[in-house]
Amino acid sequence: MERSTPTAPQDYRLISADSHVNEPPDLWTNRVPAALRDRAPRMERFDEGDAWVIEGVRDPVNFGWNACAGLPADQMTGWVRFEELRRGGYDPAARLEEMSEDGVDAEVLYPTPRLSNAIVANRDAAYHLAMVQAYNDWLSEYVAYAPPRFAGLAIVPNRGADHAAAEIQRLHDRPGIRGFMMGCYPNGTLTPTDEDDAVWGLLAELGRPINIHVALTQTMPSAHKAKLPGWGRIFDVGNRMIDMVFSGIFDRFPGLDVVVAEVDCGWLPYVKEQIDNNYERLDPTSHFGLAEPPSQTIARHFHFGFITDAVGVELRKHIGVERMLWSSDYPHISADWPHSLRTIEATFAEVPASDRELILAGNARRLYGFNESLSL
Repeated sequence: MERSTPTAPQDYRLISADSHVNEPPDLWTNRVPAALRDRAPRMERFDEGDAWVIEGVRDPVNFGWNACAGLPADQMTGWVRFEELRRGGYDPAARLEEMSEDGVDAEVLYPTPRLSNAIVANRDAAYHLAMVQAYNDWLSEYVAYAPPRFAGLAIVPNRGADHAAAEIQRLHDRPGIRGFMMGCYPNGTLTPTDEDDAVWGLLAELGRPINIHVALTQTMPSAHKAKLPGWGRIFDVGNRMIDMVFSGIFDRFPGLDVVVAEVDCGWLPYVKEQIDNNYERLDPTSHFGLAEPPSQTIARHFHFGFITDAVGVELRKHIGVERMLWSSDYPHISADWPHSLRTIEATFAEVPASDRELILAGNARRLYGFNESLSL
């Protein structure tokens, strides 16, 4: 399928709603204040390969699996040298070529998870804010190279809602910054509080979604030790939905959109059914004060990203077609690059064109503002 640069909404036929950058070695050391430079995340050489060394993280953070899409299976390894990576992770010009090779018109860009988690979880407010701002400035420069093709998600600081709101105000009108990502709530905990309302109200006013990549966390990352890393990404999102719905956030800010990336969606009909079941049994004595069953609020405000989820696609009417977002996860190990279209065709063969368009492009186009005539 031939691709050209999108210049109007109908030209976006495939948007990855969850792709990633590979942060360059000097991102933080070149951008943070001098007093913090020795503490900033830095890349070091080890016998096995290169890895990030980050304050508060016991193990060096390697990144081979975050940059191995398209390699033969026997070459996919956690330890690599940075110069061996495909350039698009840190060079936007090269990224456009890589996207075209995969037939992708635009991408929503998240950071490398373990790297961003280490910044999110750092409790030193000055350090945390400086590292977040350094990343956001680098990302805004990256996506400004081609705003019609990129949706950069700036990280929201979490050392207080005032800092979070100020960072959103600082960045929201930069070209290509189309949304914001949180690692925990702006108040600095895993529980939403009234303090956070300043952030939700600002995002709703600006029409920008708040994004969660897999889960909220305050835990520093560590080396992968699970027998099967990457599976089971659904276990946090249900609790976040309940937290936000029962705290009344969406009653106060009905225009707020929440995107939870890389959690799939085939599980959602069951979870909504169970949430409502418990709600209806407990509400007569607990008096939750909700205006409607939780599933209805979830159906209006939450959006779910998947890489491969044939069950979810089959259950799309129960999930809500307008709440589903396809993603490539490029350049991570889960990506099918450069054969995403082949995988899509296998999953979407029986899906009507209108549903297919929403899941593969239309929903992301609407959420992230790829809806104006634009040219490079």
